[in-house]
Amino acid sequence: MIVLEMKAVVKPSQCSAIDEAIRTVQFIRNKALRLWMDAKKEDKIDKYSLNKYCAVLAKQFKFVDTLNSTARQASAERA
Repeated sequence: MIVLEMKAVVKPSQCSAIDEAIRTVQFIRNKALRLWMDAKKEDKIDKYSLNKYCAVLAKQFKFVDTLNSTARQASAERA
């Protein structure tokens, strides 16, 4: 995992938005990982099925829908 560190001067609202985005990405990763772990071998969970699952998550949870679709798919693929 690559970790980039940077010092920035941000407003409290920007900081809370960044924290919310990080929590949303972690939620999507955990859901995708759980789907992959619970699936049977016959289900063949690949990155395309994870992308479809992101769309399902976006419909189920409003906070997931606020995240950009590209960011949702990238976070699911990283799981």
